[in-house]
Amino acid sequence: MDYNKNMEEKIVKRIERVFKGVANHNRVRIINFIADENDTTLWQISEGLKINFRNASQHTQKLEKAGLIEKQYVGRQVMHFLTPYGKKIHEFMNILRKF
Repeated sequence: MDYNKNMEEKIVKRIERVFKGVANHNRVRIINFIADENDTTLWQISEGLKINFRNASQHTQKLEKAGLIEKQYVGRQVMHFLTPYGKKIHEFMNILRKF
């Protein structure tokens, strides 16, 4: 019984992290931007969404912590892309747009 309770707690905490990850309009916009642009740099996110570079950096860190985006170093550039969870959340957000 303890094993099932621990697994349930882990699942609930993972869901909580995901919802915290998208609990800001700029983070939602960043997910949409990365989905549209695929691999993109922090500079491109900042410029494309007209948000402060430092704020964009903080938001991408929270999205990464939530497991919704990943960063990959390509030379001196850091590319951002959606994880499989991030893609599912993006699909879910598109469903919510229809309401």
